[in-house]
Amino acid sequence: MAASGGRDWEKRTRYCGTLRKEDAGREVVLNGWVQTRRDHGGVIFLDLRDITGIVQVVCNPEFSREAHSSARSVRSEYVLSCRGVVRERPAEAVNPRLSTGEVEVMAERVTVINPSRTPPFEIEEGREVDENLRLRYRYLDLRRPELKEALVLRSRVTREVREFLSSRGFLEIETPILTKSTPEGARDFVVPSRLQPGKFYALPQSPQLFKQLLMVAGFDRYYQIARCFRDEDLRADRQPEFTQIDLEMSFVDPEDVMSLMDEMFVHLFREVLGVELYRPFPRLTWRQAMERYGTDRPDPRWGMEIRDFSGLYRDSEFRVFRSALEVGGRIRGFRVQGLRSPSRRELDELVEEAHRLGAQGLVWMVREGEDLRSPAAKFLSAQEVEGTLRESGLGEGEVLVLAAGGEEVGEVLSGLRDYCARRYFTRPREQYSFVWITDFPLFDWDEEEKRYKSNHHPFTSPSRECLDFLEENPSQVTSESYDLVLNGVELGGGSIRIHDAELQARVFRILGLDEEQAREKFGFLLEAFQYGPPPHGGIAFGLDRLVMIMAGKESIREVIAFPKTQSGTDPLTGAPDAIYPEQLGELRLRPV
Repeated sequence: MAASGGRDWEKRTRYCGTLRKEDAGREVVLNGWVQTRRDHGGVIFLDLRDITGIVQVVCNPEFSREAHSSARSVRSEYVLSCRGVVRERPAEAVNPRLSTGEVEVMAERVTVINPSRTPPFEIEEGREVDENLRLRYRYLDLRRPELKEALVLRSRVTREVREFLSSRGFLEIETPILTKSTPEGARDFVVPSRLQPGKFYALPQSPQLFKQLLMVAGFDRYYQIARCFRDEDLRADRQPEFTQIDLEMSFVDPEDVMSLMDEMFVHLFREVLGVELYRPFPRLTWRQAMERYGTDRPDPRWGMEIRDFSGLYRDSEFRVFRSALEVGGRIRGFRVQGLRSPSRRELDELVEEAHRLGAQGLVWMVREGEDLRSPAAKFLSAQEVEGTLRESGLGEGEVLVLAAGGEEVGEVLSGLRDYCARRYFTRPREQYSFVWITDFPLFDWDEEEKRYKSNHHPFTSPSRECLDFLEENPSQVTSESYDLVLNGVELGGGSIRIHDAELQARVFRILGLDEEQAREKFGFLLEAFQYGPPPHGGIAFGLDRLVMIMAGKESIREVIAFPKTQSGTDPLTGAPDAIYPEQLGELRLRPV
């Protein structure tokens, strides 16, 4: 029966993926796309797909000649409207892989709403397809179950974040997309102004300055699911446009911010994934993280903490160790977990990986009884062997890797630790590992420019205990900042902000900004700070990165509806592209 209003198709009464045994005997109307079509000796089977899943539709000429006749012309990705009766499948025909696998729909009528060309790739889960081709036809790629599920997950995460923060007194407030370019960050994307020839807006790298202004305005608790833009080199967890869970609070200290975020993520993982996290999340200072993991984005799930063995080899006859220690270097390393009684090839591969990561060399040691097998073994005293076994905790057949040098050794060992985790572990000890990293340096020294730069941004507050030697020893000043790391990925970071004008001026001077330069770059914020700014702080999380981890993906492109490639292009629309000469003329711009 045709639907009213001139349509030749009927509106659905149920979604495909919602049908169950309890629905047997009911007449339903389904709308969706054909996943597959199979003709079994005159009976045609259609797998019909919509946003909720797939159900099998049976077109049997003995039940409905009309439906069977229509189904003969149907192909994959045709859009259909199907009327039929739900029935239980025979026991031998049950499909346990489908949530609807115990039922099927006997079609009374099949209407082709729209045909489809043959897609450039199969719309099927698990198919390997070139990424550029997938992005060129993203609207087809998004029909694949794994991408659909990722975007459904993203929507649920966003909804839960909004509900949680709203329940804690936060107001959702939008901030401008067209704003002023400010320094001390990545490159801005700029937008020429037609009404102000020769002048440009910048797209926001974050809502940082505006959310601080909202604190000055007295809004107390702000949040936003904010679009941000950075013109920087891309990688798996980076896009030129991305989304932040952005928030700011007044009259708080770091403990207030971190405790509330612990609570938010416990709520989020419980409600969305059914996973129970425990708070408070572990905390490491930046210095502790660099010592134990060689990175400020550690993944503790793999163990293999880095230790300092310098004291053991202070008087060693092994020249590599002694030479490094004589020039102020250290001997650091870790016990490789998951590798036991290794072959010489496996040990050589460890050395090759260390070289690839920038190490001049790597020393391996394998426990054999109460002795060590190693290229360095003949240079080690009995006391050094005994001390190495004791301090490393090596089990029989296990491997210790050691590197000698300066601070760069930590970075090498961090990379080698990641390599060993990928190579020798099939799964981590736990699925999700959150850790807070605190007390970052306030400043980084730029050797090329011979000046200090902000580690976070110039409005980050120094730690109180560092105020007395702020100018005297800037490199030793820590900040009231904090990053949240999940499974070795930095989800986001924040800090308590400076709200004292005199302290802000001191920090600007260390950064090489005099009063006039500071006014030129940050004048509107500094002026606002003359009108009673409260103590305030906040944090911002990468929504894309968070959903990527929750969805078990390797790239944020898998959880963004329409992402760019690693070169920043959009194969779907052809962006970026040239604009018409008339547009250039209106903007007072000349083509390059």
